[in-house]
Amino acid sequence: MATVPANDMTNALPSPEGRTMGHLALHYGPAGDGPAAARLLSLLGLVETQMLPLPHGNFYRFVVNPTHFARGDGIVYLSALPEPQVRLIEAMHATLGLGTAQEHPAVGAYRAMLASDPEASFHFGFLVPSLEDLEDLALALRDLAENDPEFRGRIKVTANRARRGDAAVDARLDASPVFGDCTRFAYGRNGVQVFIETDLVKAGQLGECMFFELDYVFPGDGDHILSVVEV
Repeated sequence: MATVPANDMTNALPSPEGRTMGHLALHYGPAGDGPAAARLLSLLGLVETQMLPLPHGNFYRFVVNPTHFARGDGIVYLSALPEPQVRLIEAMHATLGLGTAQEHPAVGAYRAMLASDPEASFHFGFLVPSLEDLEDLALALRDLAENDPEFRGRIKVTANRARRGDAAVDARLDASPVFGDCTRFAYGRNGVQVFIETDLVKAGQLGECMFFELDYVFPGDGDHILSVVEV
């Protein structure tokens, strides 16, 4: 199959605005998890525009921000896992012996990878407009993970601070209620990350949990965590 160079606009869409990201479809597990999963997406900043009650679990439509209400992009759909997919996940778990003494060693290695690096597998990232907004949200989610009946034991919050090297950024993060004591670092400078792991949304190779990523990029520098990867 032929490829088109990145700067070749011959096959560009006729839209005056060009191509945008359209939608992402997410799933929760049991029907009873639907409201809590939808509540989590709302807390992460998505705007719910529709809730359709269905026999096997509610169907939800979200947009990334209010300016997308009348558009066909920036949409996130949330619905219950279809029954064939539930059966497939159950068959995989049984074959791999999840939770048993005979659990396949690949399962432990996969989970260890995600514990070390939450963005190593499928995840959904959001760009947050201010560091203060991100800190407030991270603190609120940590409180919900400990004290809210719907979220207790269902969400886990992990933070990565920017690599050191910019004195102003380092000082701001040292004083942060979220990143001040953080010992994990992002794959780059001038930006921070907060990861939310939850089994309220099903994804990944094992169909167990979803990782959401919340990013903030410090202004004024073209090289940051979302533009340049450092090793």
